[in-house]
Amino acid sequence: MGLPKVILTDIDGVWTDGGMYYDQTGNEWKRFNTSDSAGVLFAHKLGIPVGIITGESTDIVKRRSEKLRVDYLYQGVSDKLSVIKSLCLKLGCDLNDVAYIGDDIGDLESLKAVGVSAAPSNAPDYIKEHVKIILDKRGGDGAFRAFVEYIIKHYSSMNIEELLY
Repeated sequence: MGLPKVILTDIDGVWTDGGMYYDQTGNEWKRFNTSDSAGVLFAHKLGIPVGIITGESTDIVKRRSEKLRVDYLYQGVSDKLSVIKSLCLKLGCDLNDVAYIGDDIGDLESLKAVGVSAAPSNAPDYIKEHVKIILDKRGGDGAFRAFVEYIIKHYSSMNIEELLY
């Protein structure tokens, strides 16, 4: 397999530590690791679009995806695999051309179906059993960037240093 045609990701537990933070006025907070932004940058330098598929629906994720110029954002999704299949039709590719990182039950069918699948190191064992790549990073600690760097190292003829310029 060459480079994937699209890189897709869950948010909570991948880009965040999976925690739900609330202040006393009811505002929700998420902590993102800024190093994941380099993963989006590297993917774009390779000409690979990036998409977020999440079961949650928040303005926080919308703002983060806009800031990083994520190509596709799907929120409030209960059937992620259906979204992936629809996106494949739109892009003219098949599931083997998709790279996906997820960490929990809502990601399992997608992880089993795509060509390149990954989970952060702190994903449950029953998820890690079904992925090709178990990253050395925890969710919220740069797992998405590590996934993209793995793809570059194992599926690209380029190296990361070449993408810096």
